[in-house]
Amino acid sequence: MIRKEKKYGLEGRAYIATRSMLRMFRSKPVERQSKRSAQKRLRIAFIHNEKKVHTGTHTGAAQVNRLMTAALAKREVQVRNFYPRTQLIDAPVHLKGVANVLFFYSLLEHKEAILRHDIIQGTTYTPLPFLTFNVPVICHFGSTARGYLASTPRTSSLSQQEREVFKELQRLDIIPEFDLKTRRPIEDIADIEGLAAMRAAACIATSNKVRDELVSMDVPTNRIHVMHNAIEDYWFDSPSRDTLREPPHLVFLGRLGNDVFTLELKGLSRLVQFYRAFPDVPKTTVCMTTNSRLKNWLRVSFPKHYMYVNLRKDLIPGALAPLYGSILFLSSRYEGFSLSLVEGMSQGLVPIAFPVGVAPEIIRDGENGFLISSVEQAMVRAQELLNNEDKRLAMAASAKKTAGQFRSERIARDLEILYRRIKEDWHTPCSKK
Repeated sequence: MIRKEKKYGLEGRAYIATRSMLRMFRSKPVERQSKRSAQKRLRIAFIHNEKKVHTGTHTGAAQVNRLMTAALAKREVQVRNFYPRTQLIDAPVHLKGVANVLFFYSLLEHKEAILRHDIIQGTTYTPLPFLTFNVPVICHFGSTARGYLASTPRTSSLSQQEREVFKELQRLDIIPEFDLKTRRPIEDIADIEGLAAMRAAACIATSNKVRDELVSMDVPTNRIHVMHNAIEDYWFDSPSRDTLREPPHLVFLGRLGNDVFTLELKGLSRLVQFYRAFPDVPKTTVCMTTNSRLKNWLRVSFPKHYMYVNLRKDLIPGALAPLYGSILFLSSRYEGFSLSLVEGMSQGLVPIAFPVGVAPEIIRDGENGFLISSVEQAMVRAQELLNNEDKRLAMAASAKKTAGQFRSERIARDLEILYRRIKEDWHTPCSKK
C-alpha cells in the first residue's frame, strides 16, 4: 500500500515548523483528561428569599447564600438561585407564618427548571414544596425559629433595669408595643421547620447549638451535618494593625431589628446597660435597622458614641480597621452562628459574648475573648481589658487568627463533598426515604 504524502502551502509549512519548535521548549507533555473520567459538574438549585433590610444591605441568611454561590462557582459547581416573587395571600398578623410558608409554594411555577438540578437546597423550610419529588433536598439551618422562641423571654419577664429600657422606647413611640401581641407566626414557622428537617435528605447546621436543636426535633443525627458559615474574603484584606490608631472602643456590630421581639432577641437592653456603664469610654455601633426613631435615639443616648447605620457590608472592615484591639460586645440572647462575631474578630476586636451560636466553639476564655453569663460579668471583663493593654492586644491578635478559619473556600469544599455524597447515596438502591 502506497502512503500518499500530504502537501501543504507556504502558510501551512510555516505553522508546522513553528509548532515543532515550540514543542522543543515544552517542559512537560500536556495530559488530556478523558471526558468520561472527568467528574460530572454538579447542578444545585438554591431556594431563598433575597431579603434586604436596607438598600444594598442583606440579612445574614442572604449574605451566606450569596457567599456560597460565589465560592461554589469557583469550584465549577453550577448554582442557580430561585426567589419567590408572588405573595399568595394577604394574611392578618396571626397568620403571617402561614403566609410566609405559602410564599415559597409560588416557586412551583418554576418546578420543571428546579427539578432539573442534582440537589435542591434552601434556608430552613424554604424547599418544602419540593420534598415530595425525586430530587434530594437539603435544609440549611443557620438558626431555628424554635431557638428564637426558647431564648427570647417576653419583655414583662425581663429584669427591672431591662424593662425600663423598653418602657422608654415605648414612651418615645420607637416601638408600638411592650410585648408582641402574638407569637403564633413564629410558632407556626417552628413547626414547619421541624417537618421540613425530618423529611429532607440532609440538614446543614451552622453550629453545634443548631445541631442540638435539630436533634430535639427528632431529626436523625446521621442526616445532620455541622458546617460553619464563612465570611467574605474582603474581611481578610484589611491592613494589619500592629499599633493602636485609636484608644480602645466598646463596639457593637450586627443587626438590631425594628420590632420589640427582635430587639429583645438581639439584646438591645443589654447593650444599653453595657454602654451606660462606661460613660468615659468611646463607643462605636455598626448596626442594621430600618427603624429611624430607634436610630436617632441611639445616636444621642450615650456620650462619645459613633454610629454607622445600614453601612454597605464591604465598607465595614474599613470602619473597624482603626479600632484594632477594641472590645466587641455580643449582646444577643440567641444566634444560630453569629457572622458578626467572626467578622469582628477578623478585625482584631476582642469579643465579650454570651454563649450563643458558634461562640462556645471558637472562644477560648481569656485567650481570644471571654464568654459571660450576665451584663455585670461583661462589665467586669471589659474593665479588665481596658486596664491591661498588653493582654488586650495579645487577645486581639489571637482573635484575628481564629477568624482566619472561616474563609469562603472552606465552606465551598465542604459543601461540594456533601453534595457528591448525597447525590451518590440518592441513586443507590434502597437509599431513599
